[in-house]
Amino acid sequence: MEVKVRKWRYTLIIILILAAAAVFSARLVQWQILQNDEYEDIALTSTEYTVKTDAIRGEIYDVNGVALAQNKTGYKVTINKIYMPDENLNENILKLTELTESSGSKWTDELPIKLDKNGNYYFVKDKDSEIEELKSKDNLNMNPYSTAEECMARLVEKYECEKYEKKQQRDIISVRYNMDRIGYSKSNPYVFADDISERTMNIISENMQSVAGIETGTSAVRTYVNGALAPHIVGVTGLISAEEYKELESQGYGYTDEIGKLGIELAYESELRGSQGSRTYEVNPDGSTEIVKTMESKPGNSVYLTIDTKYQELAEKALKEAVKEANDYAKAENDEMMGADCVGAAVVVLNVKDFSVLCAASYPGYDLSEFYSDYNKLLETKGDPLVDRAFTGALAPGSTFKPMVAAAALQEGAITTKTRIDCEGIYTTGGLKLHCMSVHGSLNVYEAIRDSCNVFFAETARLLGIENMNLYAKRCGLGVKTGVEINESSGTLAGPEYSKLMNTDWYETSVSPAGIGQSDNQFTPLQLATYAATIANNGVRLKTHVVDKVVSYSGDEVISQTKPEVVDKMGVSEQNLKEVQKAMNMATNSYDSLSDFKLQIAGKTGTAENAGSDHANFICYAPYDNPEIAIGVMVEHGAKSYVAVNVAKKIMNEYFGLNKKDDKKQESSKQQSSTDENAYSQNEDDEQNSNTASEENAENEEQSVEENNE
Repeated sequence: MEVKVRKWRYTLIIILILAAAAVFSARLVQWQILQNDEYEDIALTSTEYTVKTDAIRGEIYDVNGVALAQNKTGYKVTINKIYMPDENLNENILKLTELTESSGSKWTDELPIKLDKNGNYYFVKDKDSEIEELKSKDNLNMNPYSTAEECMARLVEKYECEKYEKKQQRDIISVRYNMDRIGYSKSNPYVFADDISERTMNIISENMQSVAGIETGTSAVRTYVNGALAPHIVGVTGLISAEEYKELESQGYGYTDEIGKLGIELAYESELRGSQGSRTYEVNPDGSTEIVKTMESKPGNSVYLTIDTKYQELAEKALKEAVKEANDYAKAENDEMMGADCVGAAVVVLNVKDFSVLCAASYPGYDLSEFYSDYNKLLETKGDPLVDRAFTGALAPGSTFKPMVAAAALQEGAITTKTRIDCEGIYTTGGLKLHCMSVHGSLNVYEAIRDSCNVFFAETARLLGIENMNLYAKRCGLGVKTGVEINESSGTLAGPEYSKLMNTDWYETSVSPAGIGQSDNQFTPLQLATYAATIANNGVRLKTHVVDKVVSYSGDEVISQTKPEVVDKMGVSEQNLKEVQKAMNMATNSYDSLSDFKLQIAGKTGTAENAGSDHANFICYAPYDNPEIAIGVMVEHGAKSYVAVNVAKKIMNEYFGLNKKDDKKQESSKQQSSTDENAYSQNEDDEQNSNTASEENAENEEQSVEENNE
């Protein structure tokens, strides 16, 4: 009996379920089939559409408020789907293209197919990714080997352009295809042209004022006031890529948004972008449209750099002259290995007080305002102008590395100021064969830095050890990122860690060539300047930065201000560091290229071996007794260090006003230098006089590293 009751209950439940399903099915048939037109009309005549409005992008200035990236008023034409019926789209697009071109302006043309003078279609050069996208399953679904003519035939059919001539077909299709790519809809109007002249805007307005859906208006167009000034630092904006869109869609970015691509434009995208506004449209039952809600956009914040335009312009000019000096020297010597292959150089100048970047120049450079129009040309230009040599161009430092080795060795007790090492012109310990630029005889650390003795520092590096040497190097900012806000290279420190990364063997004897700035050591001018500034700042390394502050677009509110931040300390005693500083001052006093310089400075030259002419490098800080600025210069294949010294010299002359007779900053620290020299002499009275190299040799030091096969 119990079993029968259960079966009856199950049967009843099934019947009820089937009955409910039948009712729902009937209603669905009624809604979707019998009353489909009625409900579709209701949906279409009572829908709200929200359209985003662009925010004004924040601007970029130098430290004194000189505009570097600014907005100018431009004019744009937009096609609004809310008002424009699809059946008139092709005719309206054709009229727009003709009016725009006849008035001397350009419209957005992204189709990777063009028409040649013979009336044949061809794929645009260097548009492989765009062509692949066009042929993909999501678009034409054509074979990878399909021709431009075959693709156009498919597009003509897709966009119903059969009745038009070839050029007309191509123009209409370019606009229609790009509309599909960016998701043209009632919530996403299409920007037909975004930077037309006022004349073009007036012509379009007069000729198409009766066409619903064609809208003209103003827009903020990004412009680079002096596009050739610090282009690698300022950076550029560009249309968001598909990959970027996927990553940033959740943050409110649209498929047609402009986004920072390089430099500060990229690094400070979130500050510069601002907040988009919106307009909400409602389509009434009678077909009329009205704006029911508006949310205003908020402009982005503006960024002030630490860069000073005056010194930046001077630095860029000095680098160009340095490259010419190197080329001229090779011609004079009739030796291609003496600078004939020199095409690039870079310099970075830091404020020692806070490690702000006063200027950072990379040569050759380019003009930001012509970045996209000249991009393919820039890729092929000699000297790789797109490469930021100042922040990412890592080269072997050569003898500029030696002051750090000396400081570390003194601190670790590997040597003392009284340690003397004999130089017979070659170092052979451990089976090595490292050549020196001269036969120096017996030297102490002061003389070794002054005369740039390879033998002294090869032995000192061996006594110090690679782990200790690299520890102090990193504390100075070598082989690690400095913390600057835009893209930079961490460089390379020679040692077991790097050799393991490269899957090569590391030998203990390799510490000696590393100790003279060779082996795998490679640093950027930014790192060299940071290193020099750390020594000048008594061993305290601050965070290197190129942004001074962020302010509101109106400029009446400071959003953030960069303050000095301690990153590391050398861990070298005040006394030991003072000895190294003294030796660096002795070195610069011995250089012929600085013999007429009116200010006491501390520094070190370096020529580094590589394939081709030697790299010419120089680090320094000034003034010696009260440091204000630190400089790192690298002239790629510059051959002779004086070309790098001359770059720093020109910058210091301007900064300290040394070309002006009445400038107070000409006061030098000659008295301090004399005191240091006397103190050195007294300490060394009982020591044997060394056989040092001439000042000319010190200026034009040469290094040769030849490792025996292990």
